Amino acid sequence: MRDVTRRGLALSLLLSGVAGYVDAIGFIETGGLFVSFMSGNSTQAGVDVVERGLAASFLPLTLVAAFVIGVAAGALIGGQGRRRAWAITASGTAVALSSCLAALAPTGPARFWLLSFAMGALNTLYLSEGRARVPITYATGTLVSLGLSVAALLTGRSRTAWQRPLLLWGSLAGGAVVGATAHRLGSGLALLFAAIVLGIAAAGLAMHRGGRRQHASD
Repeated sequence: MRDVTRRGLALSLLLSGVAGYVDAIGFIETGGLFVSFMSGNSTQAGVDVVERGLAASFLPLTLVAAFVIGVAAGALIGGQGRRRAWAITASGTAVALSSCLAALAPTGPARFWLLSFAMGALNTLYLSEGRARVPITYATGTLVSLGLSVAALLTGRSRTAWQRPLLLWGSLAGGAVVGATAHRLGSGLALLFAAIVLGIAAAGLAMHRGGRRQHASD
């Protein structure tokens, strides 16, 4: 995250907030599963196999599969990390469209798969050399970065490195609070709002990247 500009950081915080927002809605509707937190689904699938049988692990495992497919699709649509504005726009459009389709779909596995696909693709909006520079949906990686940054602070190596991972985690957690609140108004409407915000954010990111490229060529 160190090489992300302030404007890029602001956009990543917005995207992370939306990820927390969507994940909270998915958690409520699935009765305890996630559409962006795949570690939780993997653990739940393992427990279900033992406690309730293989069939019970179907939904958490397919959510993991949909998330991975979303990452792969986002990387392919976005040119596998070649940061052109059009590529980001294409990836962002795929994210927003799948979120919109999820909002319109009836509550059930199809909606949850679409949301997991969208959250997987969301992580490809900040790619560099085939790797995600900003962990949009996975708080564990962000908290590892935070812990390492705290160690750097205590050893005098960096006084400010902890700020960005803390902000990113806070955005994700805060988004979950907003999502749980918005769910009370109706999940379809709440998810449609998320799709609109994702579309706007992706457009903003594309404009930001396009502006940086144009500035670099001047």
